[in-house]
Amino acid sequence: MVPVDDDTGAGQAQTPPAALPTLDPSAPLLFVINAGAGALDVDAKRAVIEAALAAGGRTGELLTCRPADLARVSAEAAAVAVARATAVVAVGGDGSLNTVAQAAHAAGCAIGVIPYGTFNYFARTHGIPTDAAAAARLLLNARPVPVQVAAINDRVFLVNASLGIYPELLQDREAYKARFGRSRWVAFMAAFATLLRAQRRLRLHIEMGATVRDVQTLTLFVGNNRLQLEQFGAAPEDTLAGTPGDGSMAAVMLRPIGTLSMIGLLLHGAMGNLGESAGIDGFEFHHMVIKPTLAPGRREVVVAFDGEVAQMRAPIDIRVLEKPLYLLQAASAAGLADASKAREAFKAQA
Repeated sequence: MVPVDDDTGAGQAQTPPAALPTLDPSAPLLFVINAGAGALDVDAKRAVIEAALAAGGRTGELLTCRPADLARVSAEAAAVAVARATAVVAVGGDGSLNTVAQAAHAAGCAIGVIPYGTFNYFARTHGIPTDAAAAARLLLNARPVPVQVAAINDRVFLVNASLGIYPELLQDREAYKARFGRSRWVAFMAAFATLLRAQRRLRLHIEMGATVRDVQTLTLFVGNNRLQLEQFGAAPEDTLAGTPGDGSMAAVMLRPIGTLSMIGLLLHGAMGNLGESAGIDGFEFHHMVIKPTLAPGRREVVVAFDGEVAQMRAPIDIRVLEKPLYLLQAASAAGLADASKAREAFKAQA
């Protein structure tokens, strides 16, 4: 692992933190349901939410949409959440959550999560149950807590972002899921197939404050989620204040290697000790500018963030954002008493 001296100051507190969003417990929660996410049908998802609301004596609006409409519906819901002093709730996997979080972050409203994805790294990291019914119940007495988010150019991401073969892996994974269904083994099969045919090398000029690196790599993976990094044994040495997802981020690069070495790397990853592989280089950072060498006439590079694949114009700017995301998390017993007081205070203000 290579320590990085980041003198940009990015990721460090520069302004006083903004006040937490105020929640009116009588206002309906706004559930944004991606009809294309997860193995369960929309009716089953709605039933889980409606049962939790009825049991907790709360109200909610269930906004179901197609994947193509998710960004628009999320932005509209976030604007309504600010006006009504309530929260939006993302119902789906990490990709769906990213879209809803983008809108919630821009608007400054609170966001809740009911996970229906394959890995659900963001939910698991922040103590949100992966059981949908339990996650829905948690929301009813939850409180907004600031959590770190990052950006790749103009897009927010919560878990990871990448260039190179990792975006290809995600596209292959979706194709495998369409044929074989959603499971972690299907995801591993897709990763195996992608890495074995990986040939294209990225030539990257990387700037991190006063530190400059020129590298060749098959992929550059950026992690904003320590759970995911630890699962594969790729968490970097602690060289900066904070940890990935809580004060810093981690970059992991895969050096160009042969087929046999690639198989060994896959086995290291499956056993949770990817960082021990000779083909891996990693470091912590706060802010990184990436200038890839592109073919004549090309200005964009394929990137991935939280499971979504897109093209972005170079250079690629990846940074920890000062403004947090306000995530609904479980309140403690003491917090519930405080919430009751806050409820009365809100009514008095109104």
